[in-house]
Amino acid sequence: MLNRRRFILSKLKLKGLCYCRLVSTQTNVGEIEVPFSNGTTLKLSTGRYARFADGACVATLGNTSVLATVVAKAKAGAASFLPLVVDYRQKAAAAGRIPTNFLRRELGPTEREILTSRLVDRSVRPLFPQDFTSDTQLACNTLAVDGTNPPETVAINAASAALALSDVPWHGPIGAVRLGQIENELIVNPTRRELERSSLNLVVAAAGGNLVVMLEGGAKDVLQQDLLKAIKLGAKEAQHVVRAIERLASAHGKRKREYAPPPHLPGDVADALRALCTMKIREILSDFSHDKTSRDAALAELRQTAVAQLRDAGDPALLVDCFNAHLRQTFRDLIFETDVRCDGRALDELRKINCEVSLYEPLHGSALFQRGQTQVLCTVAFDSPDSALKLDPLTAITSGTKEKSFFLHYEFPAYATGEVGGARGAGPARREAGHGALAERGLAPVVPHQPYTVRLTAEVLESNGEYSSRTPAPPHPSPGCADCADCAPPAGSSSMASVCGGSLALLDAGVALSAPAAQVRRPAEDRKESLPVTEELAVEPHERARLLGPAGINLKRLYVETGVQLSALDERRFAVFAPNAAALEEARARLEGWLSAERAPDLEFGAVYTARVVELRDCGVMVTLHAALPPALLHNSQLDHRKVQHPSALGLAVGSEIHVKYFGRDPVSGQMRLSRKVLTAPPPGTPRNLDRSLADWVCLQLGAGRREDQEACQQSALTTSYHQHMKL
Repeated sequence: MLNRRRFILSKLKLKGLCYCRLVSTQTNVGEIEVPFSNGTTLKLSTGRYARFADGACVATLGNTSVLATVVAKAKAGAASFLPLVVDYRQKAAAAGRIPTNFLRRELGPTEREILTSRLVDRSVRPLFPQDFTSDTQLACNTLAVDGTNPPETVAINAASAALALSDVPWHGPIGAVRLGQIENELIVNPTRRELERSSLNLVVAAAGGNLVVMLEGGAKDVLQQDLLKAIKLGAKEAQHVVRAIERLASAHGKRKREYAPPPHLPGDVADALRALCTMKIREILSDFSHDKTSRDAALAELRQTAVAQLRDAGDPALLVDCFNAHLRQTFRDLIFETDVRCDGRALDELRKINCEVSLYEPLHGSALFQRGQTQVLCTVAFDSPDSALKLDPLTAITSGTKEKSFFLHYEFPAYATGEVGGARGAGPARREAGHGALAERGLAPVVPHQPYTVRLTAEVLESNGEYSSRTPAPPHPSPGCADCADCAPPAGSSSMASVCGGSLALLDAGVALSAPAAQVRRPAEDRKESLPVTEELAVEPHERARLLGPAGINLKRLYVETGVQLSALDERRFAVFAPNAAALEEARARLEGWLSAERAPDLEFGAVYTARVVELRDCGVMVTLHAALPPALLHNSQLDHRKVQHPSALGLAVGSEIHVKYFGRDPVSGQMRLSRKVLTAPPPGTPRNLDRSLADWVCLQLGAGRREDQEACQQSALTTSYHQHMKL
């Protein structure tokens, strides 16, 4: 138990600035409720959990609770940007579940966790001071999930409250709400079941004064006026959260820390750099004959020359940062002054677009979309319903979706920007998962339900990225910034190009989109030979055993040899998926053969059957009782009452028919237990004479078999007995 009067004093000197922070472990519990217009209530509490963190808050909506903590280093980092890391984790224990992996514990982040982390990041990042560069980590952990209220907006509000309560510099707070629309009526914070019927799923994060900070969502043909109305309502509802967090921070928050801003160039040196480069930068950006490569090379040469001339006047790294900042500002000023971009295009003019479809015959659908220097290759693959993307149990609980029959995978390899990087075999990065979900959200509403699973891949082959090793802006040195807006190449063009290319590929595959997502041509009219084929197969319940085979061996063999998969729809119907028409014809022949084959009879315990010998072995004979039954072994010990060394001694041969008795199956091996011996009479017994002579007794002991041998044995025994009698 912590001492209620224990204090911790931390002191740090930063270039003459003495920074002291007083941390008290005394319990300072605060709680506040946020009512919304629809009657729902958001609860915010602090001072109970994670008291060593710079700030912590628990947000609860319904029975869904999320704990958000924030910790920032006291010392500023070496980077010229904010190294903010946001981690959102869904704990299986929050839903009363156990992870289904081998270790039965939470492993790497799922796609939903990555998307929620990015959602929280985009909501809070814009309100940090521009010159705050300390390493900052924001962790959001689910404490309880009720399966009714989605936890994304709860996490944003918890993170906002944690930052407002902490001593980390931040120009917040913000509030977040989710909007839905059912029958033209807007719903604030809809439940999971309401979202299933909603035509709109929009998350709005807003600061004080109804200032919108972040928007994310998807819709099904929502009118623009309805969307604007939803944004306005969301910003208004978010003010309830903002005011509540302000009251909570005023009563229980910490005083914001003072921090040393990163070093800057002296004013005279910065002025000299701008005076040296401004005209030349304008000349390069106004030369429409440049393409991206030549323009980047010219700017890089100018930067190197300017830094070399002013090397003695300031730090080269600060000179580079000042040059890049001035370059961005000059680029922006030129556009607003002339209404012309650096490549000569007007503000409403698109780059040159080139599209190709049906690139490779074996593919179900393919398209190449080129816009300027952004190139995306999209392919479509159809597979059986069993190939649908299965979601983890906790995501299924919170989203209400167990599997997805249509999904998009987005890839941004390093070579798209002329870079070297990316571990082979590594999973998709956070940025790839985020922008893949963005493109999927743009296409999913217009893709009709298909009788099979549809996988759309979008691979960026070229990208006119703003930051790469060949452009003026150098990469940031911190490894923690891989997902920040300053370091990642801009994916707005590549993700939207994925939507355009994906629409083309789907139409090339013959998918009749309800509306063209990118205003491109209609679906292909000619059906490709490589497209899959589906149909239903009706099987009576008593025929299922013949169709499946022992342990489903027939279906496994069918998939391996033909690629055809069968999925049970109910007790009488199976869905048949074939990769092409030829495979379906081959599968039909096999299925008809299995279903028309004579059914094996049920054998009765203790019954006598006629068996046909099919093979002779040293240990016995292989016999068959029925054409639909496999051969069974009749062991030598069960052939006759006498000891049999080989079945041929009894005159048995291949094709012989014998009678056997069935005694069920062996409980260990499962083999049939048959016997011929029990159906044959034992050999007659030898008559016994109680007054037999000594000779009979000796012959019996010697085991003589033939009659002449018995007589010889008796004669020998009598002779021996006579000699013994004479001696006596």
